[in-house]
Amino acid sequence: MPTKSSTVLAPERAKTKPPKMFKVLLFNDDYTTMEFVIEVLMRFFSFNLERAQQIMLKVHTEGSAVCGVYSRDVAESKINQVAEFAKQHGHPLRCGMEEI
Repeated sequence: MPTKSSTVLAPERAKTKPPKMFKVLLFNDDYTTMEFVIEVLMRFFSFNLERAQQIMLKVHTEGSAVCGVYSRDVAESKINQVAEFAKQHGHPLRCGMEEI
């Protein structure tokens, strides 16, 4: 009679990695007003007025600035919200993301 194997396999543990993170960037253009950029930073990225002004000036002087670091889904959502809001208000403001 065959012998029963008493070997029990331990369940494999799924090795989860933290999600990839992405920087959300705003890009300078010659048409979007500084006030509108400040409004976007406060509305969609929850910056206070002083911090929003600092980031807006960085966008203006350096061509772009990081608005936050998020998972892919959140970053894409922020970009889409900014693009739609800018379009509704007639601004060509561009927003993008870069993997960290």
